[in-house]
Amino acid sequence: MVWWTWLIVIVVLYIFAGLKIVKEYERGVRFTLGRFSGVMNPGLRVVLPIIQSWQRVDMRVKAVDVPDQDCMTKDNISVNVNAVIYYKVADSEKAIIKVEHFNYAISQLAQTTMRNIVGEVELDELLGQRDKISGKIQQIVDTASDPWGIKVESVELKDVVLPADMKRVMGKQAEAEREKRAVIIKAEGEVIAATNMSKAAAMLSRYDGALHLRTLQTINDLSSDQSNTVIFAVPLEVLRALEGLSKKKV
Repeated sequence: MVWWTWLIVIVVLYIFAGLKIVKEYERGVRFTLGRFSGVMNPGLRVVLPIIQSWQRVDMRVKAVDVPDQDCMTKDNISVNVNAVIYYKVADSEKAIIKVEHFNYAISQLAQTTMRNIVGEVELDELLGQRDKISGKIQQIVDTASDPWGIKVESVELKDVVLPADMKRVMGKQAEAEREKRAVIIKAEGEVIAATNMSKAAAMLSRYDGALHLRTLQTINDLSSDQSNTVIFAVPLEVLRALEGLSKKKV
């Protein structure tokens, strides 16, 4: 009876040694004698020691930082680009069997794809259309990693670092653009002012005494000024009247 007791104890210990807990956000890939034998769902599971083995697979979304990449744009400008990629394991079996260290594989794939995509666009497009470029990188990486059981959620370009010389050139370009806009706005204002002044002059010329009233109003505005300089404007009607009198005398 003693050896039966020891046998039962050994069997119980053997089974207890094989008890494994799979968490809700995990899956367990089980192998029996080296061959894939199934995926273990969350809960209490039994993995027979020596005969079976297993690997945990985290199914949560992972954020992987893509380090700075020295890239060359289509217009031959060197830039440093870094990004972050969000992905998760969609198929735990493929993630373990089809690729070794899928985390490292995704990081390397994202770096290579980012360099290739940046090399296909010009600097202005890279700076102004980050969402579009991020979408292209996501699509390529997601398609390439699909056989590995990986689903790429999104790719975000975090920063684009330009050389110091290029920053100075872009600053000068922006300054010139602002000066151009200022000159155009000023010219448009002068055109509008000239148009309004011509309309006002035409309206004043229609009525006798209108220009004289305008002159008196201007003198009234000058009287409120503390300046010592006084300007007296002679209406054109007065000059014309004097001119008419001189012609009659002649």
